[in-house]
Amino acid sequence: MSSVFVALGSNLDNPLAQANQALQQLQQLPHTHVTQISPFYRSKPLGPQNQNDYLNAVIELTTTLSPLELLDHLQSIEKSQGRIRKSQRWGARTLDLDILLYDNLIIDNERLTIPHYDMQNREFVLYPLFDIAPNLILPDQTPLYDLIAKIPLKGMVLWENK
Repeated sequence: MSSVFVALGSNLDNPLAQANQALQQLQQLPHTHVTQISPFYRSKPLGPQNQNDYLNAVIELTTTLSPLELLDHLQSIEKSQGRIRKSQRWGARTLDLDILLYDNLIIDNERLTIPHYDMQNREFVLYPLFDIAPNLILPDQTPLYDLIAKIPLKGMVLWENK
């Protein structure tokens, strides 16, 4: 079994419901087990600021699926929840599921980059990841703790459903 960390994000169509539905679907993936779920966070959008705040979390999975098989399943879950891929990067979305880390693999091809591109600079990835894996060492041998020490929260708070 491989250990995988997946980032979850949503800022459309009731993000909390989107996240919970995605978690249910992740728990049903073949040869895959959800082992940990971070708290949900509210963060400002990375791109255009004229969109809703995001709900962000990180999920740890164990799986025998290959990285590309897992990617196909994650994209299928996104699509089933109304995700429409647009040319505008960092736009609003119902659901975003990104493979952050897959064991200690380093992958860079036309479909998949692991570790996920620029994760080391994104508080909405690092803090939830730290919540569930505080002793994690990245494939480049950087301790996650060292990255957290350099990245401010930028207004990110725990998600509270009102």
